[in-house]
Parts: sequence; C-alpha cells; structure tokens
Amino acid sequence: MVGLLACSASACGPATSIPDAAKPEPEPAKPEPAKPEPATSDLALDRRVAQLEAEYGDRGWVVLAERPFVVIGDGHPQRVESHARGTVRWAVEKLEAAYFELPPLELITIWLFETAASYEQNVREIFDDEPDTPYGYYSAKHRALVMNIGTGGGTLVHEIVHPYMEANFPACPSWFNEGLASLYEQSAERGGAIVGLTNWRLAGLQAALVAKQVPSFRELCESGEGFYTADPGSNYAQARYLCYWLQEQGLLRRYFAEFRAHASQDPSGYATLEALVGGDMIDFRSRWESFVLGLSYP
Repeated sequence: MVGLLACSASACGPATSIPDAAKPEPEPAKPEPAKPEPATSDLALDRRVAQLEAEYGDRGWVVLAERPFVVIGDGHPQRVESHARGTVRWAVEKLEAAYFELPPLELITIWLFETAASYEQNVREIFDDEPDTPYGYYSAKHRALVMNIGTGGGTLVHEIVHPYMEANFPACPSWFNEGLASLYEQSAERGGAIVGLTNWRLAGLQAALVAKQVPSFRELCESGEGFYTADPGSNYAQARYLCYWLQEQGLLRRYFAEFRAHASQDPSGYATLEALVGGDMIDFRSRWESFVLGLSYP
C-alpha cells in the first residue's frame, strides 16, 4: 500500500512542467584555484638565474641553477661549476636521502666568493651587513648562503643543512641544528651515505673535557638560544661530537626521526637521547668522553 506516499490532486496540486526556456541556468563550474608555484620549481630557478645574470653578468660572475638552489660565484667558471655540480649537488642528494623530505621553503641563492677580500666587500655591498665569521653564513632574511669559498667547501655543506632543517624540522633547537650542520663540515661518503669525519673542533673539545668545562648533556639540550649567547666555548664541538658518536653507533638517523616525531613532548631532545642511549646518562657521559678522548685529527 502506498498511502503514505500518495496524495490527492487537491493536496499536491496538478502536475506541471516548466518549459525549457524557463528552466534556471545551471551554475557554471567554478575553476579550481591555481596552485602556487613551488619556490624551488624549475621555472622559479630559471627566473632567479635570469635576474642575477642581468644584475651581475657584467662583472663576469657565473650563475647556475643547481636544484633546489641557485649558485652565483665570482671565481673562474670551471671552479664555480665544480662547487655547484660537485659540492652542492652531492650534499643535497646525500642530505635528502638521509634526513629531509622537503626542499627549503624559499628559493635560496648560494653566493660563492673566492677570496676573503671579495667576501667581506660583497657582504657589505650586496647585503649591507658585516660578516661575523670568515667562512660563511646562512641569512634567512636575504634567502642566501654567503660563502668565502676560498676557505673550502666544509662551511658550505654546514650551511646547506640549515634551510633544510627549517623546512623539515622547524621546531629543531639550536644545539641539534648546529650539531648536525657542524658534523658535515668535514664529510665524506661511506656506503653511499654522507658521514661526518673528525675535524678541527676536536682538539678544543678534548681540552675542555680534560679541564671539566663541558656542560652536561641536559644543559646542552636545554640551552635554547643560550647555545649561542652562553656558550662556554665548547657548545658547537660538544653538539658535533654527540652527533658523531650517534653516527658511529648507527643511531643518528634514528635519533633524528624519533626526536622530530616526539618534539612536541620533548622539545629539547634530551628525553629522546636518554631513552636511545639506555637511560643511564652518567654512564653514557663517561662512555662518550672516553670515545671523544680516543679520537684524533687529522
């Protein structure tokens, strides 16, 4: 029986039809919003190359796209290309394979100056800045890695870590950001992966350990911006050789992944480190000190 669905003509009214001409027009389909162009797309890189060539080409500077960066240098074209296709490309491939899924958030230009004089002069001229290191630095404000490449490529690899960390682990505290970057100041390839080697920071750390002047790992991890401002002179080296120890135990990539995954509960990374090394931080500190004191450089 369909009584519940049926109705009389007086109740429902007579059936009517709307002429085609009177039917409302269908709403036009709204276009999909345009997706923003990725900051490091090929098009964005090409535009930046063209811009820099227009500004600095008359100086004889070389400009190259090397994903996800643009490289500009005042050296011989073959040297600039060697830095770009060699150091930059190698570091990007290895760091992405080990840690980073996302490219830098913005298009970064790598400026390579061949001498200390050109480095200092151009930092002042182009960026209206005073360099506080003779080697090079990363400027988020100017979206630039600025290098005195005459001192070698180690600082370049160090600085490449920072924009990647900014994109992939924005909550990373200073100690680990600088520790991981410093690890690759002296780097090589082992089994197809990037590895840090001992470097010039070792001697100072060993001397500070003997003098009992190196903070606890809790103090290091919880130093915040004091990593820079309250540095007793060993923070960079301590952070670097903590990362080095983790690397040599096959734990560094695991530490990075677990720290990043639990950073909201453990923003300093100390609890993650404590769990990873077995929970007894006094014993771990003793083992780490013995390990560091047994290293040599070169």
